[in-house]
Amino acid sequence: MALTAKLELRQGQQLVMTPQLQQAIRLLQLSNLELNQFVETELERNPLLEMDDGPEPPTKAEHEDPVASERTEQASDDEWLDLAKPVAEADGGLDGDYDGNYSDGPSASAGPDGVDSGWASLRQRTSVSSGDEINPEAYISSEPSLRDHLSEQLPLATADHVERLIGQHLIDMVDEAGYLHADLDQLAMKLGAPLELVEKVLAILQTLDPPGVFARSLAECLALQLKDQNRYDPQIAALLDNLDLLAAHNMPALRKVIGADMSEITDMIDEIKRLNPKPGLKFGSVQLQPVVPDVLIRAASHGSWIVELNSDTLPRVLVNRTYYAHVNKTTRTEKDRGYLLECLQTANWLVKSLDQRARTILKVSEEIIRQQDAFFTHGVQYLRPLNLKTVADAISMHESTVSRVTSNKYMATPRGIFELKYFFTSAIQSAGDGEAHSSEAVRHRIRQMIDGENARSILSDDKLVEKLKTEGIDIARRTVAKYREAMRIPSSVQRRREKRLAERINR
Repeated sequence: MALTAKLELRQGQQLVMTPQLQQAIRLLQLSNLELNQFVETELERNPLLEMDDGPEPPTKAEHEDPVASERTEQASDDEWLDLAKPVAEADGGLDGDYDGNYSDGPSASAGPDGVDSGWASLRQRTSVSSGDEINPEAYISSEPSLRDHLSEQLPLATADHVERLIGQHLIDMVDEAGYLHADLDQLAMKLGAPLELVEKVLAILQTLDPPGVFARSLAECLALQLKDQNRYDPQIAALLDNLDLLAAHNMPALRKVIGADMSEITDMIDEIKRLNPKPGLKFGSVQLQPVVPDVLIRAASHGSWIVELNSDTLPRVLVNRTYYAHVNKTTRTEKDRGYLLECLQTANWLVKSLDQRARTILKVSEEIIRQQDAFFTHGVQYLRPLNLKTVADAISMHESTVSRVTSNKYMATPRGIFELKYFFTSAIQSAGDGEAHSSEAVRHRIRQMIDGENARSILSDDKLVEKLKTEGIDIARRTVAKYREAMRIPSSVQRRREKRLAERINR
């Protein structure tokens, strides 16, 4: 078989990730505080950039009908921002594929002055921002904070999205020692949730690691740790109720109240001394920074919502073209002209990127409010399941774009400050349509069954498997045990012992 050379013409699309697009993606994910730091760095090294101290640009979106309102953004801007658009479809479109090819050639788009916006020569100059330079500090390990540790356990403790929302609020209120200083009545009123639901979520959170967190007093903190060790009984409960007598070394009164002899009291005191009165301090202590909301929500007089960006934290920069024209006339060498042209390209791109970032955050926030209007009106009980695809389809963007926009962004509402990702909750699939069940749904059902048991009908893992199979869920016993342990639910033997002890105490 002879080999022959031939010429073929093929047409296709290719995803390109230029240094310019890498920077744009990073800007989209930054919070307002991080964005200000980035802009300050650019102002220091780019002589053509300067802060804009003029009138504020419009950052508000008010509509009488939140569902039927039309957006007036230009289609070209939307295409430029959408990370899903291939370069062949939209010039300068952001590429969401991190595995794409990195083009060092000039970009297809040009600035308003006809200047090529490609950043081929800018790779070395922006090496710190684009991640080309290794930063040793990024590899230094740090201790996880108590808040991070608790937030990681929250999805395993409850599968209900309403309970998770309340739980995250309670986690944010815990101090460094692990104590909760919050008025549950005020929190329930603020979230529009029943007080019983808030107390139920608190009881769930009090089972998290480390034992003793979310206590509202020293006695409750010690009691939670003893319950975790299965060492909580009526006598030691009476001792914890009278810690003031123990502090005053009033042993005769303590013996009378507890109804135990001195040796038993000594043993209980020794056991209490082995507990940790401040369980949260064993985690890394981090410097807390105030949460600055990126989006502000307030009710309008006609029953809708007014959505606006927090302009106080948005950096506004301008390109000094007068200075560019003046310096360009006096520049003699090609090297100086190249540097000046590079600064102009960088400045033009940054101004456009900041404006497009603000428009996109506002657009995504508006859609979230449309989808979760019942939550803002009636409270946390009406929070509906929502995913990134629903929002992305509604505003004609890609899921990756919405995901980046909602990262590290906060929304100030009449019900409190929420991270934008709080409004995205998974849905529990129905068991009647024959579709596969999600692991979250199975965990939720296991917790429901265990919550409904009493001391005389404790469900073992085998019993749970049988009940789940009757509901159309085919699951192995070891999987049930794994889910139960992940939710920090004790074994059936330990649960039976705890419930019988609770019945004796209530008598």
